[in-house]
Amino acid sequence: MDKVIATARDAVFDVTDGASISVGGFGLCGIPGVLIEALLDQGVKDLETVSNNCGVDDWGLGVLLNAGRIRRTTGSYVGENREFERQYLAGELEVELVPQGTLAERLRAGGAGIPAFYTPAGVGTQVAEGGLPLRYDGHGGVAVESPPKETREFGGRTYVLEHAIRTDFALVHARYGDRHGNLVYEKSARNFNPLCAGAGRITIAQVEELVEPGDLDPRDVHTPGVFVQRIVHVSHVEKRIEKRTVAS
Repeated sequence: MDKVIATARDAVFDVTDGASISVGGFGLCGIPGVLIEALLDQGVKDLETVSNNCGVDDWGLGVLLNAGRIRRTTGSYVGENREFERQYLAGELEVELVPQGTLAERLRAGGAGIPAFYTPAGVGTQVAEGGLPLRYDGHGGVAVESPPKETREFGGRTYVLEHAIRTDFALVHARYGDRHGNLVYEKSARNFNPLCAGAGRITIAQVEELVEPGDLDPRDVHTPGVFVQRIVHVSHVEKRIEKRTVAS
């Protein structure tokens, strides 16, 4: 089955207001920037995003955030985005902070059909006991707190129950992709992209190089085409450096 879509805009045509979206990338590495810009142009709002971080003020998911299109986000790191901080503290944005390894496993479990799992990460903290501020009231108080989670003991050690993540859509970026949807990620872009690809009910991939079926060695494929519904070939991808360090 040929899964290639002509444009990014056509690929995201059915993403509607209130949709949940898992988005690949880590920092500014491996983010599906072209697909994110297509969502921005489409004008959808009240989105619920799941991503390791929420971009920076003018790049990645940050452009949707700046436009007021994200209602809720789940992630691990939010320290590079001033507008994120402002919206969160003002009560405009609901935020679920998750330990990074737990977030990765919740996404992986979603793709594997595992509804929930136990992990020691977060035991004895507000991650398990509840009380983390999901949303502020805009006046210094907390409007919505995280609920306590179920814990259970195995082998004399306490674990907390975490639920898998499944989203309506997934947006990912790959170095290579074939017309059947098989994807290969390059180097450190193989971060949250495979996990998000598996967690989406409809997964849309932007690829730098589109090849024919059979051109990719099956041993090199990171995301099998069965997880991918749409492929967009992007001829130009801007790759930013998050923090530039030079020697004096």
